[in-house]
Amino acid sequence: MAKGEEKVKPQDKGKGKAEEKAVNGVNGAKEAGEDGPKDGDLKLPAEELSEEDQKSKDELDMLVERLLEKDKSLYKAALEAINTNIKTSTSSMTAIPKPLKFLRPHYEKLRETYDTWPAGDDKNSLADTLSVLGMTYSDSEDRRDTLKYRLLAPSSDLGSWGHEYMRHLALEIGQEYQARLDEEKATEDIAEMTRTLVPFFLSHNAEADAVDILSELEMIEEIKKYVDADTYARVCLYMVSMVPLLTYPDNDRFVRTAHDIYVTHKQLAKAISLAIRLNDMDLIKADFASTDDKALKRQLALIIGRQRLVIDLEGEDAQDVELQECMNNAKLPEYFKTLAKELNVLDPKVPEDIYKSHLESSRTAGLTNTDSARHNLASAFVNGFVNAGFGDDKLMQVEGGVKNSWIWKVKEEGMISTAASAGLLNLWDVEMSLDKIDAYTYVPEEQVKAGAALAMGIMNSGVRLESDPTMALLGDFEGKSVTVRVASIMGLGLAYAGSNREDLLEILLPLVAEPSLDMQISAMAALSLGMIFVGSAQSDVSEAIIQTLLDEDRTNQLKDKWTRFMTLGLALLYLGQQEEVDVVLETLKAIDHPMSKPASVLADICAWSGTGAVLKLQQLLHICNEHIEDKDESKDSDKDKDKDKKEDGAEEEERDIPGAQLVQSYAVLGLSLVALGEDVGQEMVLRQFGHLMHYSEPNIRRAVPLAMGLISVSNPQMKIYDTLSRYSHDNDVEVAINAIFAMGLVGAGTNNARLAQLLRQLASYYSRDGGALFMVRIAQGLLHAGKGTMTLSPLHTDRSVLSRVAASGLLTVAISLISNPKDFILDKDHYLLYYLVTAMHPRFLITLGEDLKPLQVNVRVGQAVDVVGQAGRPKTITGWQTQSTPVLLGHGERAELEDEEWICLASVMEGVCILKKNPDWQAP
Repeated sequence: MAKGEEKVKPQDKGKGKAEEKAVNGVNGAKEAGEDGPKDGDLKLPAEELSEEDQKSKDELDMLVERLLEKDKSLYKAALEAINTNIKTSTSSMTAIPKPLKFLRPHYEKLRETYDTWPAGDDKNSLADTLSVLGMTYSDSEDRRDTLKYRLLAPSSDLGSWGHEYMRHLALEIGQEYQARLDEEKATEDIAEMTRTLVPFFLSHNAEADAVDILSELEMIEEIKKYVDADTYARVCLYMVSMVPLLTYPDNDRFVRTAHDIYVTHKQLAKAISLAIRLNDMDLIKADFASTDDKALKRQLALIIGRQRLVIDLEGEDAQDVELQECMNNAKLPEYFKTLAKELNVLDPKVPEDIYKSHLESSRTAGLTNTDSARHNLASAFVNGFVNAGFGDDKLMQVEGGVKNSWIWKVKEEGMISTAASAGLLNLWDVEMSLDKIDAYTYVPEEQVKAGAALAMGIMNSGVRLESDPTMALLGDFEGKSVTVRVASIMGLGLAYAGSNREDLLEILLPLVAEPSLDMQISAMAALSLGMIFVGSAQSDVSEAIIQTLLDEDRTNQLKDKWTRFMTLGLALLYLGQQEEVDVVLETLKAIDHPMSKPASVLADICAWSGTGAVLKLQQLLHICNEHIEDKDESKDSDKDKDKDKKEDGAEEEERDIPGAQLVQSYAVLGLSLVALGEDVGQEMVLRQFGHLMHYSEPNIRRAVPLAMGLISVSNPQMKIYDTLSRYSHDNDVEVAINAIFAMGLVGAGTNNARLAQLLRQLASYYSRDGGALFMVRIAQGLLHAGKGTMTLSPLHTDRSVLSRVAASGLLTVAISLISNPKDFILDKDHYLLYYLVTAMHPRFLITLGEDLKPLQVNVRVGQAVDVVGQAGRPKTITGWQTQSTPVLLGHGERAELEDEEWICLASVMEGVCILKKNPDWQAP
């Protein structure tokens, strides 16, 4: 039977002809359309009107007749009667109001009549009526009669015509504005009319309509004049949720406007979160300085500290030790251990608790120690990640100190990472743990000293101390070996990421430009500077890096594999800067070097990270779709192509295969970074990754798993980790290894049981492949990071703010794995994995009293619900459970106080929140 044919069931045979006739009848009616009856039309009877409707129709017909007569004395009464009739019927808009239906046939006659009348009150009143009747004609012929007649008859009481009329008027204003812009005509009159619509919308719970019309006329700043205490919260919520859907500079204008409204209404915690999103240090400082309330100021300091920003306190604030501690995250280890005590997870774990080798298939159980030093190194990483921040473990910090430590069970370069893991165990707790790490500096082995330097930087990541021991210990490179220098430079980058400290310029800048130095040192110095000044567009650093790329003496050095980190350092300076990056992109175009194109793509990606910019995503997809020709292809065809290119007037360019492949790999990561924080964009990008995996070259396929990991860090979605699990068995080993790492990233700090099982199966599967098995162990360590209390997600504050420091660390690790994991992580540079530390943060909610002492209160924790634009006061969480603080928050979960006894000073209940007693509360 041919495709598309269907069997005719016996019971259907008789139906045939009758149905055919009916169908033909309907189609006939459709074809006839609006042009009048055609052959084969269904002759429908005229609509029967009820007695009441007939009476109303006759009355309206009679009133229209009066308007068409010559007797002017009848006009006023007739118009008033028509208007009253329309107004009483449009109170509810469940169906088309009858008067509009009955008056529609007379519309053209009334328009002609209007043109013949002399100016005066009657003419204005008729224009008023025609404006309302114009709603029935708007769909055809692109007419905007509602607006046309409204402009001819201005009125202060537009709201009396009802909500639907106002919305229709707003629609036509938007269309007219666009048309006038195209024709370059003045728009003041419609802008003035918009100002009369906005107060109506705001007073009738249509905040979205008010924002939309002002947005369309590019007047969004004016909404500040119209909002009040009742409407500002909903207006700002709607405006902020629109931001990912807007293009630059509209997105910035929206955030700034919402910020100003929050400041006006004394919502400083919400305002400062928006100032952080704008990356505007002056605005952040102004918000911070605009309150004298001690408790609120400390809460603002905690919010600033969470973003790892540094503000120098002045005047009285500089004397307030507790305020300093809030800003410097100094109490973070204390709060973290409070949580661990509450959850009863203080006891240290050993790697075997994570591997559960006895559950791996018995055939391979004894083979997992294929390369014992390699296996021990993996255990050092796992031990570090799992016990991170707890300050206690059973491998590194043992009786007998360094002599009995795990360090001696690994070889050479492994010692760097193993010693550095001591910093991870004592994460954030600099004061109490300095002497533990100091012990490693007295060992003769250079690698252990390097590891100790790196451990200092790791331990200090995200917290600041007034005494600043890290700077004193790492800032001096005199007489140190290359290994120790590289580790010290990396440690400085980790310790001071996001701090914008000028004194570090003197130490690190000379290393970037010095041609006699090893490329690894210059590249790491550039990367550390990029992290220290992340998102600040620091001109001295960018000039030094570009100058190095231009330096002819270093042409050969720049072919080194470490060069990618130098370009990354440049890109990180522009993280979140959007259009500010254009100057650098233009400069990079002028550099004739294989790394200049990858550098410009990387800078572009960083500049638009977390914005969800659709045009940027399209641009990156274009890069991924280009086919890179291999050098082996016949040179004749190349010559022909060059000839054609010259004829077309296109620029002739030599393609450098590795450079071009790196460009595509970066573009794949860019899709994830740009789409971060915008859910619809993430869905679309994930779908594209599937296509790229099917149809693309190996260089792109290797980057896709990493990109999938980056888009869903610490958010184990089944569809993502199941896909990654498939990729982890790919024929291309590099794809498989990156997929395994991505599985660790997706589940980081969640203890997800399904993922743990998949990783155990992979440990059996890859028991004979040292590299893949090493990566499985790393993924297992990440999955159980902080015994399941950590997150690596760069998004915080209800997933609305992108932490630039966290994003820079995640991107660095992804870039070290991108083209071939064996280049860095699976070779001798596994310590680059410690860049993940910048993104590590407890996923807790801790509540403090105004005196900063822990306070136990009941909170409801449930899945966050999007309430933007919903009427009334909808619930913001669903499926909640009541728990007492401190509590763990999963991805996409939100907490709110159980009752109104306390007022939370933070904008979102997440991280460390200060509570204030509610003066109006009465105990039930």
